[in-house]
Amino acid sequence: MQEHLHALMTEKKNENSRDLDRLSVRAIVQMMNDEDKKVPYAVERVLDQVSESVEIIVAALENEGRLFYFGAGTSGRLGILDASECPPTFGTDPELVQGVIAGGPSAMVRAVEGAEDSMELGREDVRLHGITSQDVVVGIAASGRTPYVMGVLKEAQLIGARTIAVSCNEKATINEGVDVAINVVVGPEVLTGSTRLKAGTAQKLVLNMLTTATMIRMGKVYGNLMVNVQATNHKLKERVKRIIMEVTGVSYDEAEKLSVLADGDAKTAILMRLTGTSREEANRLLKLTKGRIREAIQQYG
Repeated sequence: MQEHLHALMTEKKNENSRDLDRLSVRAIVQMMNDEDKKVPYAVERVLDQVSESVEIIVAALENEGRLFYFGAGTSGRLGILDASECPPTFGTDPELVQGVIAGGPSAMVRAVEGAEDSMELGREDVRLHGITSQDVVVGIAASGRTPYVMGVLKEAQLIGARTIAVSCNEKATINEGVDVAINVVVGPEVLTGSTRLKAGTAQKLVLNMLTTATMIRMGKVYGNLMVNVQATNHKLKERVKRIIMEVTGVSYDEAEKLSVLADGDAKTAILMRLTGTSREEANRLLKLTKGRIREAIQQYG
């Protein structure tokens, strides 16, 4: 596969930046900014595939499945970043959305030589994390041909898991056999081959959409508010109070009281206020409706 690297869009030379080392600092950052502006438009062209992926993920998570991101280098780090933000933002169990990087946790901060080149390591990691046919596996590789990710997706397919590929090349090897292929073609990088730049930004935008849209569909958002946020520090405790105030119209002091009564759970506090129920009844309604506030209110009414 090495001999075909030169043909990949992510490895091509960007003619706009051929004299990059001769530019002033201001010109360098202007050029980077100009190139970055292309990323959202590239993502826009694959929104149908992103939407299809979200539908698959929602169906899996609502049926006791999990979402896994697998990648090497920057791609792996981005997967871990997105997964790690789900518990504090949406109140999910850390097991629900997980990120795995080739070479293990130490590869987050230091490259593990050769890890991305092993298909077998990818297969082993799938088995190690106990992937089942109920799960969704997202393989992330800017080049679209990382052997580790190819191994991951092949093993996941054998197990019967749903699979999604995210790459930045139109014809990606990792697309073979997947349920959905998301190819965000952003063009050559300002710094030739440095896919932590536009390609990394594109991947981050796609992963943002996958988890955020999924959690919205699963009822973990009310309006545009993070009602499932976990109040694990002062900032988040204050956010819970502001959310309660925003939805119910109560004062700060009243929101603080409701938060205490609801054990810091914004959803429970909101439902208690809007329906006049006890914490126990609010929790019962939320359990009945899988945490969806609007449906819980309708059930009460």
